[in-house]
Amino acid sequence: MHTPIALLLELGIILAVLSLLGTVARRFALSPVPLYLLAGLALGDGGLAPVPAARDFVDTGAAIGVILLLLVLGLDFTVREFTVSLRRHRSSAVIDLVLNAAPGAVAGWLLGLDAGGILALAGATYVSSSGIVARLLGDLRRLGNRETPAVLSVLVVEDFVMAAYLPLLAVVASGGTWWQALLAVAAAMTAVTAAIAVSWRWSQHVGRILSHPDAEQVLLRVLGITLIVAALAEIIHVSAAVGAFLIGLALTGTAADRARAVLSPLRDLFAAVFFLALGLTVDPGDLLPMLPAAAALAVVTAATKVAAGWYAARREGAGRRGRLRAGTALIARGEFSVVIIGLAAPAQGRLAALVTTYVMLLAVCGPVLTRFAPTRQAAPRPPAPRDRAGGRPPHEVSAAGPLPAPPRPGSGRDAAGPD
Repeated sequence: MHTPIALLLELGIILAVLSLLGTVARRFALSPVPLYLLAGLALGDGGLAPVPAARDFVDTGAAIGVILLLLVLGLDFTVREFTVSLRRHRSSAVIDLVLNAAPGAVAGWLLGLDAGGILALAGATYVSSSGIVARLLGDLRRLGNRETPAVLSVLVVEDFVMAAYLPLLAVVASGGTWWQALLAVAAAMTAVTAAIAVSWRWSQHVGRILSHPDAEQVLLRVLGITLIVAALAEIIHVSAAVGAFLIGLALTGTAADRARAVLSPLRDLFAAVFFLALGLTVDPGDLLPMLPAAAALAVVTAATKVAAGWYAARREGAGRRGRLRAGTALIARGEFSVVIIGLAAPAQGRLAALVTTYVMLLAVCGPVLTRFAPTRQAAPRPPAPRDRAGGRPPHEVSAAGPLPAPPRPGSGRDAAGPD
């Protein structure tokens, strides 16, 4: 078998660079996502050191990366918990749609775009990046925070909206009729509803099928079924990430713990490739001409995302710091906006450059803002009483009992209360 030397060399260099960037990010307690995106800019077409031999592998790995991110995220929740959260956040979803799609629609109208262009830009400003947000919540150890169920509810509702939006955009951009658009939307929503019903009704059976004492069997079964479901989701114009998230929700208890343990290293590898690939899709020379318009749109929609996240987190009972964390977590845009460009850009020359610049700005700045959002302040500890002999505190004199177990990630509640 012939060994593709160029592919091996480029992949080795890519992984070494990502490792170095990850080390630098951890050194300063940052998420490595912005650095991975900038590395993609440097290695892509028009960058400092293109990697043509590794491009196909990176593109494939990126698709797997976003699937694994959402799969592992779903493992931290149950169908029942998440369904309750979705019902609670119906109004949050409406506010998120209105606040974030409107600026894109207005900008498209001011730029003189046609109906397809206006619809595409509204979608690009509306939908957050599920992949980036999922990685941030893990990197910053916020899965157990009170506001996290609100963030995930907003994300998944956005992905469900995309299930109807993408077929609609495809028909409008191609000049189809209104009844063709209506038929495409109805088919997609029917498929999504059926998938949720199956996940709710048969989750225990799914867990039994995918469980096994051997770690290799768990990896092969869970990843295989997830990729099949993701492919079926794409066939009916539903996000592959939604299909992966539903598989994660269907696994609970010991099955979820086993799957999380064997999949986490694989997720970290392909997630890094996903963020790199997002940067590779951008030619740095296309960014500068549209930078002023994209920056103005980014500022407006960053503020509207914070407002939507603030409202959603308030419905979960989070305090002011938690609401701000939720809002900043939703700022980043990413993979869906790239898909939207692919559907609408052939007929919209300026739109591709504008959306690409806009996505890169928020994909890089969003994680930075999320990192520096106010974190939980530890509750003040009362002064420790001293023993009668004036020596050490009692808890240092005798052996302490076992520490209480930390809250389960994704429960949406932690011991510190509202924050």
